[in-house]
Amino acid sequence: MSYVRTYTDDEPARAQVDAWAGVSVLEFGTNWCGYCTGAQPFIEAVLAPRDDVRHVKVEDGPGRPLGRSYRVKLWPTLIVLRDGEEVARIVRPSHADEIRQALDAIE
Repeated sequence: MSYVRTYTDDEPARAQVDAWAGVSVLEFGTNWCGYCTGAQPFIEAVLAPRDDVRHVKVEDGPGRPLGRSYRVKLWPTLIVLRDGEEVARIVRPSHADEIRQALDAIE
């Protein structure tokens, strides 16, 4: 899996996410969010070449169960998972190194 361009409103269930094997990045935000749009070059730079990382972009908002289960408050929020367990969280990344360091720390 590699970089995903658009947020989907078809979010996976929390139980499904908890069962994922390997390294995954859950990205919460919306397609119309300025902060989300501004962070995309950094996110793409790190995730596009990483076929070993599952990237799932989830459209978030009030009442969205997956975002609430992770207590997401600001967009974009990237949650790095290893075998379904949260190991890092990056809120409103301002450069690619933040994301790269989070992924490097779990390998």
